[in-house]
Amino acid sequence: MLGIVGAMDIEVSALKKMLQAASVKNIAGIDFACGSLCSTKAVVAQCNPGKVNAALCTQIMIDLFGADCIINIGVGCSLSGRVSIGDIVIATDVCQHDFDLSPLGSPLGFIDGIDAVKIETSPAVSDALAKAAEALGYKLHRGTIASGDVFIASSQLKSQIVNNFGAVCGEMEGGAVGHVCRANGVPFSVLRSVSDGGDETAQLDFPSFKKIAAEKSTAIISEYVKSKI
Repeated sequence: MLGIVGAMDIEVSALKKMLQAASVKNIAGIDFACGSLCSTKAVVAQCNPGKVNAALCTQIMIDLFGADCIINIGVGCSLSGRVSIGDIVIATDVCQHDFDLSPLGSPLGFIDGIDAVKIETSPAVSDALAKAAEALGYKLHRGTIASGDVFIASSQLKSQIVNNFGAVCGEMEGGAVGHVCRANGVPFSVLRSVSDGGDETAQLDFPSFKKIAAEKSTAIISEYVKSKI
């Protein structure tokens, strides 16, 4: 069972409509749509923004729907001069830039229990998503995606995240999805379509480009599941 998690309705609505023989079950306030995507059994859900929401959704997918692979899709901001609005980023690993136990002596972002700052995505799933993106002609980047419970719209914060984690993209869910998947031994990947620059213009760019960015994520997932037939 493939689990697909997106924070906003615009990120998952098209995929829900693509599901064949779909049924919907509401758990913890989240609608989980189950069916088939090009013969691949899948469950698709809008988790709502933020790490706790994403973690809750991911754990339910694993426990109650038997998801054995999770892909977190959606939009994100550029943290690199090489990454432009409209580009695609597929994570090699994820981190939580606002997880901070450094006053107790741990490195910034170090997660107790996971015992790591960065959590690697599944190479097989990430490589397959990359091939799908390239087949569609999208400009692709691979690298660290940093998550936190804040909409990044500050050059200062953007610089801090880059300096501390070397991330190329920022968002609010992927690190939590990776955390839950790592704890459960479930392969995962994080796919982001860039909607803004993560700086003082982000509030202006995000509403304008989020729809186009979400459509690219949907197209990549569609191409990905077709390749599995």
